[in-house]
Amino acid sequence: MSADTFGPPHPTCTPSRAARELGLKRSEFDLAVQLGRIRTVPDEGGGGGRRVERTEIDRLRAQDGFPASLRERVRVVGTAEGAALMGVPAARFTRLARLGLLVPVKFHLNRYRAVVWLYLAEELRNFAASAENAHLLKGRTPETLRGQLAAGVDLRARNWRGRRLGLQLRQTDDPWARAGAVAAFLAPVEIAGIVRDPYERAHLNRFRPPAPGHSAPGSPSAHLAEEIMTAQDADEIGWLRSDLAHAMEQARAASPAPRPSARRVAPPARATARPIPPMARTVTRVTHSASGPPVPRTGDMGHATPPPDRATRPAGDTLMLPEPGCAAPPQPPRGLRAWLRRRSPRPARI
Repeated sequence: MSADTFGPPHPTCTPSRAARELGLKRSEFDLAVQLGRIRTVPDEGGGGGRRVERTEIDRLRAQDGFPASLRERVRVVGTAEGAALMGVPAARFTRLARLGLLVPVKFHLNRYRAVVWLYLAEELRNFAASAENAHLLKGRTPETLRGQLAAGVDLRARNWRGRRLGLQLRQTDDPWARAGAVAAFLAPVEIAGIVRDPYERAHLNRFRPPAPGHSAPGSPSAHLAEEIMTAQDADEIGWLRSDLAHAMEQARAASPAPRPSARRVAPPARATARPIPPMARTVTRVTHSASGPPVPRTGDMGHATPPPDRATRPAGDTLMLPEPGCAAPPQPPRGLRAWLRRRSPRPARI
């Protein structure tokens, strides 16, 4: 545990702001970070990115010749400019690059979808200044090298993949991120042969760095960039598979891949008897014979319920009260004319 674990955090800034304060383009800043020219720290906010401490910016700004010296250390050149920088023809420069003596650091696709390799100007100057490489810059190319060129050797893509893998591994200590960096240069069928668990493959794909470039997915440029990213030679595929197997062992030991929780299967629903709804209460009307009197209802012991009284109307009609528990007989509707007749009866004629 570091001594400043519980100390106050150092002030940091985002990569975009650090690039502006250092006078670099964003592409130059990213390359400087990959090459180790600029040191970064993990983002403590949990975003998964990187930040630059204020002390690192002050250190770079205090160097002699800033900012030109820093910009020159990350300057990249193409074939024509690189050949002029080394003082050799462009054809010889291309042959040296195909033989793997000059390692590209970046590439991009031009408007014609042709691959343009870029090299560090600082490395080209150092290569040209070395006395061991003087026979490669002038005179006849050695016979062994000419034989490789005649066989169609082109190590630019392979050297770029090896260099990019080394830069990515240097930027992270996470076991899964290191395994994803190795898997980025293998075909899916090769990855499936090493990582047979589908949950581990899905978790590994989250840590695979994207291919360089800004091509639309599925476009011809994206397919070409993916082809450059994928290892082609058998020996290169072999050591990448070996590295991936070793990295996966370390990743499994550090933190196993997440898996979905076991789902509990609900037992089948048992058929239950439905409750019978209560039946409507029925009232049975007791019918009496026409000859005999109605049977009186008995209430308390020895006491007979008296028959209902009859109400009389003013007109002399007899109104029968309904028996308890029985519905009243329907009454015909009475209109206005009947009501007026009751109010003002006509005088009888003599």
